[in-house]
Amino acid sequence: MRTLRRLSKLILLLLCFSGCRTKATQEGTIQVWVHTGQAAERQTIEQQVDRFNASQTEVKVELTFIPEGSYNAQLQSASVSNALPDVVEIDGPSVYNYIWQGNLIAINTLLSPQVRQDLLPSIINQGTYKGRLYSVGTFDSGLGLYSRRSRLEAAGVRIPKGNRDAWTAKEFNQALAALAQKDPDRQVLDLKLNSRGEWYSYAFLPLIYSAGGRTDQPVDRFLNSSSAVFAMQQIQGWIQKGYVDPNLDDASFESGRVALAWGGHWNYQTYAKAAGSDLVVLPLPNFGSGSKTAQGSWNWGITTNSKSPKSAVRFLEFLLQPNEVLAMAAANSAVPGTKRAIAQSRLYAKGGSLSLFSSQLLLGQTVSRPQTPAYLVMTSTFEQSFADIRNGLDVKTTLDRAATAIAIDIQDNQGYPDVHSISKRHDRSENTKTQ
Repeated sequence: MRTLRRLSKLILLLLCFSGCRTKATQEGTIQVWVHTGQAAERQTIEQQVDRFNASQTEVKVELTFIPEGSYNAQLQSASVSNALPDVVEIDGPSVYNYIWQGNLIAINTLLSPQVRQDLLPSIINQGTYKGRLYSVGTFDSGLGLYSRRSRLEAAGVRIPKGNRDAWTAKEFNQALAALAQKDPDRQVLDLKLNSRGEWYSYAFLPLIYSAGGRTDQPVDRFLNSSSAVFAMQQIQGWIQKGYVDPNLDDASFESGRVALAWGGHWNYQTYAKAAGSDLVVLPLPNFGSGSKTAQGSWNWGITTNSKSPKSAVRFLEFLLQPNEVLAMAAANSAVPGTKRAIAQSRLYAKGGSLSLFSSQLLLGQTVSRPQTPAYLVMTSTFEQSFADIRNGLDVKTTLDRAATAIAIDIQDNQGYPDVHSISKRHDRSENTKTQ
């Protein structure tokens, strides 16, 4: 009997232990949604989740992939039904709308000081809204001009060494003319006119800032400012003079048809394969206020639905370790999102083939897209305006019309006040200190 009682107690103890472990596992499980990007990125994040789960026993990440084409729609649907996961991946320019809707918590006090200090200034800038940090990214983007050194030298065009000696607007026009003289069809510049969507805001708003546009300008006034008119008149001039290849086959640079290509870090591998050691990466032209370039990419945020913000931050801090940052950068060729990772990167460390992009981000020579919930309306409006300007419509009239459309959206949303987020967020980020 004594043996039987001992056995019964042992069984009860094991059942209790099993139940406690199950409960602990459930409490430590966080749901993470990511977009279904390119295959290498998918494989990398899957491996990172496996490494994180294997590195400790307190937190388990469950990963869900959502097709990129419907990703934003599914996030919005989950927000309406109060079914958002703990952690979401968000494209950079969309983050401000999610903050305004009250879907993300501020993580200022959750991230360790060491992790924050290691982040690129551009990553901090992208994730900050009204003085609070809401998101972080493991990588950022690079934008510039690609060329073949031999083509520039044959046309007698000066080759800039970096942002400080970027071509002026006058020099850039002269460079296009000189290159066109050496080209049978005079089409020497690829602006990715075969692209759709957010490319136009990402690629060409930096020229408006370079021409004197200010980040403190209201988004509607920014778009039809004198700086914007000047910048867009320059682009229209390049098109009207026949310098721009329509790039219908998406191969204008690698095939050798053009001497210059407006492009991002994602073009590097293809262009390097085509041009080899002749490839040179250059800054965008300086329109008067210094050469500016774009920044921003996919990043991570913690939702107001999360009951374990500290567990979620633990996962984000794991992704921001140098080895993990470099693993993702190897998968997508993007700029590593931390200073330590850049220092270890073959492409982006000082002297690397893409060090121009990392130096621009480190030295603050980049501009984020307008940090406002109205950005989603602005970018679609700007895309249409670019198409109109490309087709020869008057620049000032076109931009005035775009500014009016954006102003109406802002007015319709009462200036996008914070009232949408107060009821949902209720400063959850501050309350997590005591959890």
